[in-house]
Amino acid sequence: MSLMDTSDLDRSALAFLSETLGEGLKIEKVAGDASFRSYYRVLNASGYSSIFMNAPPEKEDSEPYINVTRFLLKHGIRVPEIIEARLSDGHLLISDFGDTTLSQALEQGVDPEPLYKQAVDALIDMQATPEDGSCIAHQRPFDRTLQRTELALFTDWFLAGILDCPLTDDEYARFDTAFHRLLDGTLSQPFAFVHRDYHCRNLMVDRQGLGIIDFQDAVMGPVTYDLASLLRDCYVAWDAGFRHTIMNYWYAQAVRRLGYDRPWTVFERDFDMMAIQRNLKAIGIFGRLSLRDGKHGYLQDIPRTMGYVRETLVSRPELADLAELIDECVPDLPNLDQRLREAA
Repeated sequence: MSLMDTSDLDRSALAFLSETLGEGLKIEKVAGDASFRSYYRVLNASGYSSIFMNAPPEKEDSEPYINVTRFLLKHGIRVPEIIEARLSDGHLLISDFGDTTLSQALEQGVDPEPLYKQAVDALIDMQATPEDGSCIAHQRPFDRTLQRTELALFTDWFLAGILDCPLTDDEYARFDTAFHRLLDGTLSQPFAFVHRDYHCRNLMVDRQGLGIIDFQDAVMGPVTYDLASLLRDCYVAWDAGFRHTIMNYWYAQAVRRLGYDRPWTVFERDFDMMAIQRNLKAIGIFGRLSLRDGKHGYLQDIPRTMGYVRETLVSRPELADLAELIDECVPDLPNLDQRLREAA
Protein backbone atom coordinates (compact mmCIF):
# COMPACT_ATOMS: atom_id res chain seq x y z
CA MET A 1 0.00 0.00 0.00
CA SER A 2 1.47 3.36 -1.06
CA LEU A 3 0.53 6.22 1.28
CA MET A 4 0.98 9.93 0.61
CA ASP A 5 -0.10 12.43 3.30
CA THR A 6 -2.48 10.03 5.02
CA SER A 7 -1.30 10.45 8.60
CA ASP A 8 -4.88 10.91 9.83
CA LEU A 9 -6.02 7.52 8.49
CA ASP A 10 -6.32 5.01 11.30
CA ARG A 11 -6.18 1.24 11.14
CA SER A 12 -9.92 0.88 10.59
CA ALA A 13 -9.77 3.16 7.55
CA LEU A 14 -6.85 1.29 6.01
CA ALA A 15 -8.50 -2.06 6.76
CA PHE A 16 -11.76 -0.87 5.17
CA LEU A 17 -9.92 0.11 1.99
CA SER A 18 -7.98 -3.15 1.81
CA GLU A 19 -11.11 -5.24 2.39
CA THR A 20 -13.03 -3.31 -0.26
CA LEU A 21 -10.38 -2.79 -2.95
CA GLY A 22 -7.69 -5.37 -2.20
CA GLU A 23 -3.97 -4.85 -1.75
CA GLY A 24 -1.53 -2.77 -3.77
CA LEU A 25 -3.45 0.46 -3.25
CA LYS A 26 -2.13 3.94 -3.86
CA ILE A 27 -3.72 6.53 -1.59
CA GLU A 28 -3.35 10.29 -1.82
CA LYS A 29 -5.13 13.03 0.12
CA VAL A 30 -7.20 15.42 -1.99
CA ALA A 31 -8.76 18.80 -1.27
CA GLY A 32 -11.57 18.77 1.27
CA ASP A 33 -14.38 21.08 2.29
CA ALA A 34 -15.26 23.17 5.33
CA SER A 35 -16.47 20.16 7.35
CA PHE A 36 -14.69 17.59 9.51
CA ARG A 37 -14.64 15.16 6.57
CA SER A 38 -11.40 14.32 4.78
CA TYR A 39 -11.01 12.87 1.29
CA TYR A 40 -8.52 10.59 -0.43
CA ARG A 41 -8.09 9.31 -3.96
CA VAL A 42 -7.51 5.57 -4.01
CA LEU A 43 -6.15 3.66 -6.99
CA ASN A 44 -6.36 -0.11 -6.87
CA ALA A 45 -3.90 -2.51 -8.47
CA SER A 46 -5.65 -2.29 -11.84
CA GLY A 47 -5.70 1.53 -11.81
CA TYR A 48 -9.38 2.00 -10.92
CA SER A 49 -9.84 5.33 -9.12
CA SER A 50 -12.31 6.02 -6.33
CA ILE A 51 -12.67 8.53 -3.51
CA PHE A 52 -12.49 7.55 0.15
CA MET A 53 -14.51 9.85 2.41
CA ASN A 54 -13.43 9.70 6.04
CA ALA A 55 -16.20 11.22 8.18
CA PRO A 56 -15.67 10.78 11.94
CA PRO A 57 -19.08 9.56 13.19
CA GLU A 58 -18.81 11.58 16.40
CA LYS A 59 -18.56 14.77 14.30
CA GLU A 60 -20.32 13.96 11.01
CA ASP A 61 -23.55 12.01 10.44
CA SER A 62 -23.19 10.33 7.05
CA GLU A 63 -26.72 8.89 6.90
CA PRO A 64 -28.14 12.05 5.24
CA TYR A 65 -25.41 11.89 2.60
CA ILE A 66 -26.33 8.31 1.70
CA ASN A 67 -30.05 9.07 1.72
CA VAL A 68 -29.78 12.11 -0.55
CA THR A 69 -27.32 10.30 -2.82
CA ARG A 70 -29.73 7.43 -3.42
CA PHE A 71 -32.61 9.80 -4.05
CA LEU A 72 -30.71 11.91 -6.58
CA LEU A 73 -29.26 8.89 -8.40
CA LYS A 74 -32.76 7.40 -8.61
CA HIS A 75 -33.87 10.51 -10.49
CA GLY A 76 -30.92 10.67 -12.86
CA ILE A 77 -28.90 13.40 -11.14
CA ARG A 78 -25.15 13.01 -11.63
CA VAL A 79 -23.73 12.60 -8.14
CA PRO A 80 -21.03 10.17 -6.94
CA GLU A 81 -22.20 6.60 -6.55
CA ILE A 82 -21.63 4.86 -3.22
CA ILE A 83 -19.36 1.86 -3.74
CA GLU A 84 -19.16 0.77 -0.11
CA ALA A 85 -19.99 2.27 3.29
CA ARG A 86 -19.24 1.44 6.92
CA LEU A 87 -21.09 4.12 8.85
CA SER A 88 -20.09 2.84 12.28
CA ASP A 89 -16.57 4.03 11.45
CA GLY A 90 -17.57 6.91 9.18
CA HIS A 91 -16.00 5.31 6.10
CA LEU A 92 -17.46 5.73 2.60
CA LEU A 93 -16.02 4.83 -0.78
CA ILE A 94 -17.57 6.75 -3.67
CA SER A 95 -17.00 7.17 -7.40
CA ASP A 96 -14.39 9.67 -8.57
CA PHE A 97 -15.29 12.77 -10.61
CA GLY A 98 -11.66 13.89 -10.85
CA ASP A 99 -9.92 16.97 -9.48
CA THR A 100 -11.33 19.80 -11.57
CA THR A 101 -14.01 21.90 -9.92
CA LEU A 102 -15.99 24.45 -11.88
CA SER A 103 -13.90 27.08 -10.08
CA GLN A 104 -10.68 25.53 -11.37
CA ALA A 105 -12.08 25.13 -14.88
CA LEU A 106 -12.87 28.84 -14.92
CA GLU A 107 -9.31 29.63 -13.82
CA GLN A 108 -8.09 27.57 -16.78
CA GLY A 109 -9.96 29.88 -19.14
CA VAL A 110 -12.91 27.76 -20.27
CA ASP A 111 -15.98 29.49 -21.71
CA PRO A 112 -18.21 29.92 -18.65
CA GLU A 113 -21.61 30.20 -20.33
CA PRO A 114 -21.96 26.56 -21.51
CA LEU A 115 -20.85 25.28 -18.11
CA TYR A 116 -23.23 27.54 -16.23
CA LYS A 117 -26.07 26.47 -18.48
CA GLN A 118 -25.18 22.85 -17.68
CA ALA A 119 -25.27 23.80 -14.00
CA VAL A 120 -28.74 25.27 -14.49
CA ASP A 121 -29.87 22.15 -16.36
CA ALA A 122 -28.75 20.01 -13.41
CA LEU A 123 -30.36 22.42 -10.96
CA ILE A 124 -33.70 22.27 -12.75
CA ASP A 125 -33.45 18.46 -12.77
CA MET A 126 -33.01 18.49 -8.99
CA GLN A 127 -35.83 20.97 -8.48
CA ALA A 128 -38.12 18.82 -10.62
CA THR A 129 -37.66 15.73 -8.45
CA PRO A 130 -40.87 14.61 -6.71
CA GLU A 131 -41.48 15.44 -3.06
CA ASP A 132 -42.47 11.88 -2.20
CA GLY A 133 -41.08 11.67 1.31
CA SER A 134 -38.28 9.27 0.35
CA CYS A 135 -35.53 11.87 0.77
CA ILE A 136 -34.50 13.39 4.09
CA ALA A 137 -34.66 16.79 2.42
CA HIS A 138 -38.43 16.40 2.24
CA GLN A 139 -38.59 16.41 6.05
CA ARG A 140 -36.34 19.47 6.41
CA PRO A 141 -38.18 22.70 5.56
CA PHE A 142 -35.95 25.74 5.08
CA ASP A 143 -38.41 27.81 7.09
CA ARG A 144 -38.29 31.14 8.92
CA THR A 145 -36.70 29.65 12.02
CA LEU A 146 -33.84 28.04 10.12
CA GLN A 147 -33.23 31.06 7.89
CA ARG A 148 -33.23 33.39 10.89
CA THR A 149 -30.80 31.10 12.71
CA GLU A 150 -28.48 31.31 9.72
CA LEU A 151 -28.62 35.11 9.74
CA ALA A 152 -27.53 35.05 13.39
CA LEU A 153 -24.20 33.70 12.14
CA PHE A 154 -23.58 37.12 10.57
CA THR A 155 -24.26 39.11 13.73
CA ASP A 156 -22.72 36.67 16.19
CA TRP A 157 -19.64 35.34 14.38
CA PHE A 158 -18.79 38.12 11.94
CA LEU A 159 -19.86 41.37 13.59
CA ALA A 160 -19.24 40.37 17.20
CA GLY A 161 -16.46 37.88 16.43
CA ILE A 162 -14.32 38.93 13.47
CA LEU A 163 -15.00 42.68 13.69
CA ASP A 164 -15.11 42.62 17.51
CA CYS A 165 -18.27 44.77 17.46
CA PRO A 166 -20.94 43.10 19.61
CA LEU A 167 -24.37 44.60 19.12
CA THR A 168 -26.23 46.62 21.70
CA ASP A 169 -29.73 45.45 22.60
CA ASP A 170 -31.14 48.23 20.40
CA GLU A 171 -28.96 47.28 17.43
CA TYR A 172 -29.86 43.63 17.80
CA ALA A 173 -33.56 44.49 17.85
CA ARG A 174 -33.11 46.59 14.70
CA PHE A 175 -31.31 43.74 12.96
CA ASP A 176 -34.03 41.33 14.02
CA THR A 177 -36.73 43.55 12.50
CA ALA A 178 -34.71 44.04 9.30
CA PHE A 179 -33.98 40.32 9.01
CA HIS A 180 -37.64 39.38 9.34
CA ARG A 181 -38.53 41.87 6.62
CA LEU A 182 -35.93 40.17 4.42
CA LEU A 183 -37.39 36.74 5.25
CA ASP A 184 -40.87 37.92 4.32
CA GLY A 185 -39.42 38.10 0.81
CA THR A 186 -37.57 34.80 0.82
CA LEU A 187 -40.50 32.83 2.23
CA SER A 188 -43.16 34.21 -0.10
CA GLN A 189 -41.85 32.25 -3.08
CA PRO A 190 -42.49 28.63 -4.14
CA PHE A 191 -40.48 25.86 -2.46
CA ALA A 192 -38.51 23.10 -4.18
CA PHE A 193 -35.56 20.76 -3.53
CA VAL A 194 -32.58 22.87 -2.43
CA HIS A 195 -28.99 21.58 -2.60
CA ARG A 196 -28.08 24.38 -0.16
CA ASP A 197 -24.44 24.83 -1.22
CA TYR A 198 -24.65 24.98 -5.00
CA HIS A 199 -21.56 26.89 -6.13
CA CYS A 200 -18.42 26.65 -8.25
CA ARG A 201 -16.47 24.54 -5.74
CA ASN A 202 -19.20 21.90 -5.43
CA LEU A 203 -19.57 21.28 -9.17
CA MET A 204 -17.01 18.98 -10.76
CA VAL A 205 -16.03 19.13 -14.44
CA ASP A 206 -14.89 16.05 -16.34
CA ARG A 207 -15.33 14.53 -19.80
CA GLN A 208 -18.91 13.56 -19.03
CA GLY A 209 -19.92 17.08 -18.04
CA LEU A 210 -20.79 18.34 -14.58
CA GLY A 211 -21.01 16.28 -11.41
CA ILE A 212 -22.55 17.51 -8.15
CA ILE A 213 -21.05 17.02 -4.68
CA ASP A 214 -21.63 18.18 -1.06
CA PHE A 215 -25.43 17.89 -1.09
CA GLN A 216 -26.00 16.20 2.28
CA ASP A 217 -27.60 19.32 3.82
CA ALA A 218 -30.39 19.45 1.22
CA VAL A 219 -33.74 20.90 2.30
CA MET A 220 -37.05 21.99 0.83
CA GLY A 221 -36.78 25.73 0.43
CA PRO A 222 -37.22 28.81 -1.75
CA VAL A 223 -36.88 27.96 -5.42
CA THR A 224 -34.34 30.74 -6.09
CA TYR A 225 -31.90 29.67 -3.35
CA ASP A 226 -29.52 27.48 -5.36
CA LEU A 227 -29.58 29.84 -8.34
CA ALA A 228 -28.63 32.72 -6.05
CA SER A 229 -25.87 30.56 -4.56
CA LEU A 230 -24.54 29.84 -8.06
CA LEU A 231 -24.65 33.40 -9.42
CA ARG A 232 -23.81 35.35 -6.25
CA ASP A 233 -21.02 32.88 -5.57
CA CYS A 234 -18.73 33.71 -2.65
CA TYR A 235 -15.72 32.39 -4.61
CA VAL A 236 -16.10 33.99 -8.05
CA ALA A 237 -17.57 37.33 -9.17
CA TRP A 238 -19.79 37.74 -12.22
CA ASP A 239 -20.97 40.98 -13.75
CA ALA A 240 -24.65 41.84 -13.98
CA GLY A 241 -24.80 40.97 -17.70
CA PHE A 242 -23.63 37.40 -17.23
CA ARG A 243 -25.88 36.89 -14.23
CA HIS A 244 -28.83 38.19 -16.22
CA THR A 245 -28.11 35.74 -19.08
CA ILE A 246 -28.04 32.73 -16.76
CA MET A 247 -31.05 33.95 -14.80
CA ASN A 248 -33.00 34.17 -18.07
CA TYR A 249 -31.93 30.63 -18.93
CA TRP A 250 -33.16 29.31 -15.57
CA TYR A 251 -36.40 31.30 -15.78
CA ALA A 252 -37.36 29.87 -19.19
CA GLN A 253 -36.80 26.30 -18.00
CA ALA A 254 -38.52 26.87 -14.67
CA VAL A 255 -41.65 28.12 -16.42
CA ARG A 256 -41.66 25.07 -18.70
CA ARG A 257 -40.59 22.31 -16.32
CA LEU A 258 -41.50 23.50 -12.82
CA GLY A 259 -44.69 25.38 -13.60
CA TYR A 260 -43.07 28.56 -12.26
CA ASP A 261 -45.53 31.37 -12.92
CA ARG A 262 -44.10 34.49 -11.31
CA PRO A 263 -43.50 37.59 -13.45
CA TRP A 264 -39.88 38.42 -14.19
CA THR A 265 -39.84 41.45 -11.88
CA VAL A 266 -41.09 39.34 -8.98
CA PHE A 267 -38.54 36.65 -9.79
CA GLU A 268 -35.75 39.25 -9.72
CA ARG A 269 -36.92 40.51 -6.33
CA ASP A 270 -37.14 36.97 -4.95
CA PHE A 271 -33.66 36.20 -6.28
CA ASP A 272 -32.19 39.33 -4.68
CA MET A 273 -33.81 38.64 -1.31
CA MET A 274 -32.51 35.09 -1.32
CA ALA A 275 -29.03 36.16 -2.40
CA ILE A 276 -28.79 38.59 0.52
CA GLN A 277 -29.83 35.94 3.03
CA ARG A 278 -27.39 33.42 1.55
CA ASN A 279 -24.46 35.85 1.42
CA LEU A 280 -24.95 37.14 4.98
CA LYS A 281 -25.07 33.54 6.22
CA ALA A 282 -21.88 32.73 4.28
CA ILE A 283 -20.03 35.70 5.79
CA GLY A 284 -21.04 34.46 9.24
CA ILE A 285 -19.85 30.94 8.44
CA PHE A 286 -16.51 32.25 7.19
CA GLY A 287 -16.15 34.06 10.52
CA ARG A 288 -16.99 30.90 12.45
CA LEU A 289 -14.54 28.80 10.41
CA SER A 290 -11.80 31.26 11.29
CA LEU A 291 -12.56 31.73 14.97
CA ARG A 292 -13.75 28.25 15.93
CA ASP A 293 -11.90 25.98 13.51
CA GLY A 294 -8.76 27.96 12.69
CA LYS A 295 -9.58 27.98 8.97
CA HIS A 296 -8.63 31.57 8.20
CA GLY A 297 -8.43 31.25 4.40
CA TYR A 298 -12.15 31.85 4.00
CA LEU A 299 -11.78 35.41 5.34
CA GLN A 300 -10.40 36.46 1.96
CA ASP A 301 -13.79 35.71 0.39
CA ILE A 302 -15.69 38.06 2.69
CA PRO A 303 -15.05 41.33 0.77
CA ARG A 304 -16.42 39.83 -2.46
CA THR A 305 -19.44 38.43 -0.64
CA MET A 306 -20.11 41.68 1.22
CA GLY A 307 -19.78 43.52 -2.07
CA TYR A 308 -22.66 41.44 -3.45
CA VAL A 309 -24.78 42.29 -0.40
CA ARG A 310 -24.19 46.02 -0.68
CA GLU A 311 -24.73 46.00 -4.45
CA THR A 312 -28.06 44.22 -4.04
CA LEU A 313 -29.28 46.35 -1.15
CA VAL A 314 -28.85 49.50 -3.25
CA SER A 315 -31.48 48.20 -5.67
CA ARG A 316 -33.95 47.14 -2.97
CA PRO A 317 -35.32 50.22 -1.18
CA GLU A 318 -37.68 48.01 0.85
CA LEU A 319 -34.55 46.83 2.69
CA ALA A 320 -33.23 50.32 3.44
CA ASP A 321 -33.16 49.60 7.18
CA LEU A 322 -30.89 46.58 6.65
CA ALA A 323 -28.65 48.60 4.32
CA GLU A 324 -28.35 51.32 6.96
CA LEU A 325 -27.41 48.84 9.67
CA ILE A 326 -24.74 47.22 7.54
CA ASP A 327 -23.29 50.61 6.65
CA GLU A 328 -23.13 51.44 10.36
CA CYS A 329 -21.53 48.14 11.43
CA VAL A 330 -19.33 47.02 8.52
CA PRO A 331 -16.35 49.12 7.37
CA ASP A 332 -15.98 50.14 3.73
CA LEU A 333 -13.84 47.88 1.54
CA PRO A 334 -10.30 49.21 2.25
CA ASN A 335 -10.90 49.25 6.00
CA LEU A 336 -12.67 45.89 5.87
CA ASP A 337 -9.68 44.36 4.07
CA GLN A 338 -7.39 45.66 6.80
CA ARG A 339 -9.58 44.31 9.60
CA LEU A 340 -9.75 40.89 7.95
CA ARG A 341 -5.98 40.74 7.51
CA GLU A 342 -5.64 41.48 11.22
CA ALA A 343 -8.19 38.78 12.07
CA ALA A 344 -6.33 36.18 10.03
